[in-house]
Amino acid sequence: MTKPFSELRERLLRAGIAPRYVRRCLGELADHLDDLRAEEERAGRSAADAESAALIRLGRIDDLCTAMIEQRRLQSWCARAPWAMFGMAPLFLLAAAYAVACLILWSGWRIFLPGAPTPFVRIDGFATVYFGIGRSIYYGAPILIGWGIGLVAVRQRLEAIWPTLGLVLVALIGATAQVHASRPAGPGATGRVSMDLALGLTSQDASHGLLHALVILGITGLPYVAWRLRKSRSRCA
Repeated sequence: MTKPFSELRERLLRAGIAPRYVRRCLGELADHLDDLRAEEERAGRSAADAESAALIRLGRIDDLCTAMIEQRRLQSWCARAPWAMFGMAPLFLLAAAYAVACLILWSGWRIFLPGAPTPFVRIDGFATVYFGIGRSIYYGAPILIGWGIGLVAVRQRLEAIWPTLGLVLVALIGATAQVHASRPAGPGATGRVSMDLALGLTSQDASHGLLHALVILGITGLPYVAWRLRKSRSRCA
């Protein structure tokens, strides 16, 4: 990618243009530039002169950038509604993941431990694998969703405020979400699995939850922070 196109790509992404439209635009511009360069070379210009003439004929980067930025339909939802993409969407995804984890726990309780007063007992065999899937979803969902937030923020060249908000929300929910299993109501009945947020009624519980949230935030936010530090160093260089 030529330097003007690299600059155009960065400006479009920072302006909120969706990456798919940026890729399409740069692809079309690259094809058009190749055609213009070929015309100039057929006219007898050297490769360097043909490149310069083709770029002049292609147009100024400012004009190309303004023409795309003014089209609101090309903006990504991260730019249109960041509060939804980084506030609500991660929480919905986390809730869906926790619902799947609870369903696995409840169904495993019913399949492998019928009549047991709780699913939180020693198990072996295939039950270990089955319950392990639910446990992996429960513990891994905040991490994966947090990394997803950082990836989207990097691809869109977003300011730090909205991704940070999303990472903090995911870390807080991930640190305070707790699963509960209620005993069966009677013989042959299946117990109930539920989940709530343990906000911590004592200072010890609160400090433990805060520490857990900081661990999740550190794991999920580290790649995004590293990217921003690298970008800031490249600007200063």
